[in-house]
Amino acid sequence: MSLQDILYTQGFGTRRVCAGLIQQGFVAVAGVPCADAAMEFIADGLQFTVQGALWEYHEKAYLMLHKPAGYECSQKPSTYPSIYTLLPAPIRQRGGGAAAGVQAVGRLDQDTTGLLLLSDDGKFIHRMSSPKHHVPKVYEVRAKHPVDDKQIQKLLSGVVLDDDPKPVKAAACEKTGENTLSLTLTEGKYHQVKRMIAAVGNRVEDVGGLHRSRIGELALPADLKAGEWRWLTAQDLLDISAAAKKG
Repeated sequence: MSLQDILYTQGFGTRRVCAGLIQQGFVAVAGVPCADAAMEFIADGLQFTVQGALWEYHEKAYLMLHKPAGYECSQKPSTYPSIYTLLPAPIRQRGGGAAAGVQAVGRLDQDTTGLLLLSDDGKFIHRMSSPKHHVPKVYEVRAKHPVDDKQIQKLLSGVVLDDDPKPVKAAACEKTGENTLSLTLTEGKYHQVKRMIAAVGNRVEDVGGLHRSRIGELALPADLKAGEWRWLTAQDLLDISAAAKKG
């Protein structure tokens, strides 16, 4: 693949812009500046620098983000800043065209924190977000009032939400403190956790009350701070893909 096309697919601008970056000496491979936009490289695994920043070629993007509170999972947020502003411009512009960049796999409310996946692979996004696959997602909940065993049992046996007569139940639920619990869901409805907690007579705290800690076998790394992101490893992809297959 030509160096120009490599930069284009990785989100560094139009082909013309990418050619300009190369011709001006802003791109290097293995530490050697490349001035020829048509120079061919094996793209898979190629590492290169653009204006001093190190990048690696990825045919498809698979990322995890530690979503902080106060961000919306939308390209066009209404009130709060978009999660996409937390990503570098090339990640947001990958592939070019009208559907450029990565998309969030599902959404978290603006006040919910924790693990969020992003990708530009449509099949992956569908597989991970489709209710047919029942991918388990674990939420750490801080309730306004003490949690009792009766509330836990109701969450496990199923509660009725106001827009759906069919009971919705937790795949797993355990009390982790006087006012805290760990809740596992395999489907996603609008404000589902908050509405389920309300349905058993409690309430999720407005600040710091809801945090997603795990998707499938993939846990949010302890060293990934709020607002930070990283590429998923091959093992990460195996862990979450296994969860989708089980569903």
